Amino acid sequence: MHSFADFAEELGLLDGDKIRIESVLNKELVVIGHAVRDSQFSKNKSGKYLTLQIEVDGERRVVFTGSDVLIEQLEKYAEMIPFQATIKKIDKFYTLS
Repeated sequence: MHSFADFAEELGLLDGDKIRIESVLNKELVVIGHAVRDSQFSKNKSGKYLTLQIEVDGERRVVFTGSDVLIEQLEKYAEMIPFQATIKKIDKFYTLS
């Protein structure tokens, strides 16, 4: 008989209390994990959303966003995680700096 653990793929769930992205704007934070998945709402160009696991003010948090800029940045620099960054809002989009 097979054991579920022998064939199941781990989802890689990101833990931490959910917070709004606006509450961490312009704050120094540490990016400790991320996941990009297809969105059922498709409000952005990519049709995806980002789950971003961060540490801010010494606490682990999770932020959800459909920001295509942040999605592209996290996909491009995923191998550099963990890293320090600041999320900034420029006009209508978010970016890491």
